[in-house]
Amino acid sequence: MRRIVLPVVLPALLAAPLPGAALGQATAQADQGIQTVTVTYTRDPVDKSYRKMIRGMERFQREHGLAPQATLRFRLLPRAPTVDMHGITLRVAGDHITVPVAVASDNSFVLPRNEQALQEDAAVVANRKTTSMTWRAQVTTPGLPPGTRRLGDLRLECLVGMEAGLVSNSSPLFGWISNALTSPEQVCNSPDGNFLYFTERPLFSVTLHAGDRTEVLPFRFLYAGGEQTRDMLPFCDCQVLLDRTYYAPIWDRGWPDDTLVTVDYMDDAPPAQESTP
Repeated sequence: MRRIVLPVVLPALLAAPLPGAALGQATAQADQGIQTVTVTYTRDPVDKSYRKMIRGMERFQREHGLAPQATLRFRLLPRAPTVDMHGITLRVAGDHITVPVAVASDNSFVLPRNEQALQEDAAVVANRKTTSMTWRAQVTTPGLPPGTRRLGDLRLECLVGMEAGLVSNSSPLFGWISNALTSPEQVCNSPDGNFLYFTERPLFSVTLHAGDRTEVLPFRFLYAGGEQTRDMLPFCDCQVLLDRTYYAPIWDRGWPDDTLVTVDYMDDAPPAQESTP
């Protein structure tokens, strides 16, 4: 039998092209797969801002002390039940430039830096409807066991994600992130910030480990708080991933950055029962 979740109370580069011959610049752009063209493109208000995402990358560098061994990628996750997450392509689209973005098999990517795209206030565009996907930062310290995250990584994910403008499509009638919280610092350092994290599979419980201290997160930290109705779900980027979501006490400095966050999944094998003599 699985353990019961106890109601624990927690205090809830940019490298501009160097001057040089036009031929050398054209060759360098060709090598990077960058095309300088006139782009016919009408910005969707939900497409991600290239400038904001670059600011998120810069925030990662400034706050790297939260996760000194970690690397940063961005990742796409489904919002709608019918969205096909295979074969997604991304590009940075400006007025006169388009830059392809390589997408890995897990739909994660590293955003290339391009001065012209910044000057043109370009957008990051996918070949899917923008409201069909969730965008998140992915800060990962290598070498952790499967199903384990580090709390400092999660703190940095929140700061980067908010700085990059990745959370969108919230209803004015229901604040997944409180309307009173507008900056990354406010969202990530407040128990009312409600910044969601996603797991790979439906979760059963989440446990924090710091030295000799261990606590199981209460139910209100799981499944986006467990208060969603059918009418509310379209306004949450947990829309089809509700059973894979949790909040972490990233605002509570009583838990150090090296705190380990372990996830038990619904499909994990139950612990073996001791035989009765």
